[in-house]
Amino acid sequence: MARRIPPLNPLRVFEVVARTQNLTLAAQELHVSQSAVSRQVAVLESYLGVELFRRERHGVTLTRVGQAYAEEVVPAFDAIASATARLLRNTSQGALRVRTYTTFAAKWLIPRLPDFQAQYPSIEVRIDNAIPDVDFDRDAADVAIQFGDGRWPRVSAELLFADEIEPVCTPDYLRAHRGPRGKLEPLLGHRLLVSHYRRADWDDWLAFAGLSRQAEGTERMTFGSSVLTWQAALDGLGIAIGQTAMLKAELDAGRLVRPFALPYTRSKGHYLVRPAVQRESRKVAVFRDWLLEAAGRGGQAQV
Repeated sequence: MARRIPPLNPLRVFEVVARTQNLTLAAQELHVSQSAVSRQVAVLESYLGVELFRRERHGVTLTRVGQAYAEEVVPAFDAIASATARLLRNTSQGALRVRTYTTFAAKWLIPRLPDFQAQYPSIEVRIDNAIPDVDFDRDAADVAIQFGDGRWPRVSAELLFADEIEPVCTPDYLRAHRGPRGKLEPLLGHRLLVSHYRRADWDDWLAFAGLSRQAEGTERMTFGSSVLTWQAALDGLGIAIGQTAMLKAELDAGRLVRPFALPYTRSKGHYLVRPAVQRESRKVAVFRDWLLEAAGRGGQAQV
């Protein structure tokens, strides 16, 4: 049997009038006219087929039936208000929960976080590292930074910077393995360092540069993450494919160099991802603005 629920707007008006016992106060709380309040009460009485209030010279009072109805309806609205307050408090207060990859967190986000904390010292940032795409219904995250084409369901995605890749190695490795008169192709005959989650990077860059043949049969050493791959390059184990936006510090300091100086910009990139339907809290809004500014100021274009 279907439940009978009266029209919710008249029911809400009844709850306010029953709680305040005053049409004027009810109208002020609801931001409508007193006559509008009276009309909504009349709609509910017509639906229920009973009189809920006595209209008297000095205002209104609940009838016996109205009083009994109010004793159940008013707590129900209190429970709804409390549940809503808890939901909004959980999403708008507390730490800002950011979900992203270990490489992005370690090489791009964390080095820039002191600037965010200096501007917004009251906002605590918690970083959760994960590989799978975020599911805001499942995962405890306010925002995420993901790699891809920006087309994910049920989210809003804003591009931070495109994926720019090219080989990197140490200056010593370059001097030891380049050919006569500085020829670079011999570098590709030595060990190529590969990140497990970006196994296609080398082949994509070699095809873009027209150098696939020069790397045929070259030994490849694979690591579990880009961070480990770049550390192997820093330790002189070989030449790696670098994401230049992530290696700004190493490139600026000269610890790594780009021997070919031939970056390949792919169609994918790193995106700021937020729920498509969300009451945006202050902490999310300021983090978004700061992140987009940081990406434009210190992102790939300026590496």
